[in-house]
Amino acid sequence: MLLSRSGLSAPGPPRFLSLPLSRAYHTTRSQRADVFPSQLNDPSTAAVLSSLKTPRAPQTLTEKIVQRYSLGLSEGQYVKAGDYVTLSPAICMTHDNSWPTALKFMSIGASQIYNKQQVVMTLDHDVQNKSESNLKKYRQIEEFAKKQGVAFYPAGRGIGHQIMVEEGFAYPGTLAVASDSHSNMYGGVGCLGTPVVRTDAASVTFTGVLPQGVTGKDVIVALCGILSNDEVLNHAIEFTGSEDTMRSLPVDARLTIANMTTEWGALSGLFPIDDVLERWLRYKATESALHKSTELSDALTFKRFTHQRIDDLFADPSSISADKGAKYAKYIHMNLSTLSPHISGPNSVKISTPVEELAAQNIKIDKAYLVSCTNSRASDLAAAAKVFKDAVKETGGPVRIADGVELYIAAASMPEQLAAEEAGDWQAMVDAGAKALPSGCGPCIGLGTGLLEPGEVGISASNRNFKGRMGSVEAKAYLASPEVVASSALSGMISGPGWYQQPEGTSDVVVGEGDGVKEDERMITTEEAIEEMIDQLDHVIKTVESKIDIAPETKTSQKIEVLPDFPSKVEGEILFCDADNINTDGIYPGKYTYKDDISKETMSEVCFENYDPAFRNIARENDILVSGFNFGTGSS
Repeated sequence: MLLSRSGLSAPGPPRFLSLPLSRAYHTTRSQRADVFPSQLNDPSTAAVLSSLKTPRAPQTLTEKIVQRYSLGLSEGQYVKAGDYVTLSPAICMTHDNSWPTALKFMSIGASQIYNKQQVVMTLDHDVQNKSESNLKKYRQIEEFAKKQGVAFYPAGRGIGHQIMVEEGFAYPGTLAVASDSHSNMYGGVGCLGTPVVRTDAASVTFTGVLPQGVTGKDVIVALCGILSNDEVLNHAIEFTGSEDTMRSLPVDARLTIANMTTEWGALSGLFPIDDVLERWLRYKATESALHKSTELSDALTFKRFTHQRIDDLFADPSSISADKGAKYAKYIHMNLSTLSPHISGPNSVKISTPVEELAAQNIKIDKAYLVSCTNSRASDLAAAAKVFKDAVKETGGPVRIADGVELYIAAASMPEQLAAEEAGDWQAMVDAGAKALPSGCGPCIGLGTGLLEPGEVGISASNRNFKGRMGSVEAKAYLASPEVVASSALSGMISGPGWYQQPEGTSDVVVGEGDGVKEDERMITTEEAIEEMIDQLDHVIKTVESKIDIAPETKTSQKIEVLPDFPSKVEGEILFCDADNINTDGIYPGKYTYKDDISKETMSEVCFENYDPAFRNIARENDILVSGFNFGTGSS
């Protein structure tokens, strides 16, 4: 993936990202993603980036946001799938990896960030590490941030993605990038958050409403497990549905779903900018105006959340929604009313099972986790605490988590923890035996206290259960909603709280490709019928073109530049990894990622240790690694 390291740049124009939005298309000339100074000063020269001026065509919401942050477009040009564009994001967020980037920044002679409002620095990954080397790195990052005048949030303040949302940096209709693969989460508030690469668009249509006891976590867990053949791999997803359907998905649920579109294989997960989001924004604006303390927020938070800015956002509905007739490479539907609580695993998000089925297997657990940017907001903590509060009411006395089970809790941010404390939810879990950790990534990335030991089973409300990610490769990890995690910790076995009420007439989850409308029930307008005919003709033309044998001299292709001394062929012995979806933790465990002083020799020793500890003794210089499908899923 190509993503912004930190948004740092020398004085002059901001650092840019080259983003191809793509679908299958034919090209007849070479196109480049570079931007020259003349393009910034004279948009008419920008034609080298794309095709000639194009007529206004229906755009997806993703295309509209990309259009807004594209540079050097020719007059009247509208961004569409297939275009190469150069972007200047509204915001770039970076975390514990800021210091190596700052060193590179200074090494090129740069002294000042061009736009200090564009950069946010947070410390969230290795916050439990109190070693002198880590504390020194944290001090250096803080000093650099203060010198540059950029927004900075210290260790313990919260997870970077949560800070981006609650502080208004990830704002609806804008584009934000981060040095972390879960920037997809910003899509929950209508902000296009993504590690930026070449991508197609996909539309996911929800119908129905969530039954009682079913959460946003169950939605994305089911999608990951049921549609597990990379249906949305490298796609930019836009979620949609009727007003009633979308109103059953509050902003916190949307953040959870958008967050885990990363694990589903997508590059972004964008929710509509609708009345649900507007109500959330109005609350944030009022809250920010009433509480201007900079103890937990920076001095500009109340300026990012204002009622006037919200008025401006919703003044032109057409600018914050997909156009009628916008084209998507893929359509997926899911009936929320048919969904029941689901669990991922073990050790894979591509395996999902209804909670009741796993509960019947009496699977004993050793550790439970309410952590991460996925499901540790105040609403999540309240749902988990309710399990213990209900048990207290039922038994008439104090309750404790099951013998032999450890429950770890860490809020997504300090404001979320304070809200949980004020509601009595935090204390309810502590009273039941939960162990509090500082707000940060911690166990989710395999750092700090409470990691899974060999042979242990864990259940977590986080987003990844890759083999070895949360501890030992000999452990098993499951993912579930906060209430299922709490219920499992209380009973000592995987179980649900019993809140789910199955609607009459439902059995299996209704989900699949297409829009879910039966052909004999479909009604289309004349305009839609004509568009369908044109699409069919385009398909026929492309089919015929693919079967015509064009002479080599008449074939068109992009010019490929070959670097000097690049070998004409590469030879070596094949080293075969017999597995699909080998994830980045399998390639290089995440727990080593933030050790800046790790030597190359040590790196080589731990390479692939989560996939096969013997790899270091098998691999030889010049070997060619071959694996199954979707190699490098995860944070790549």
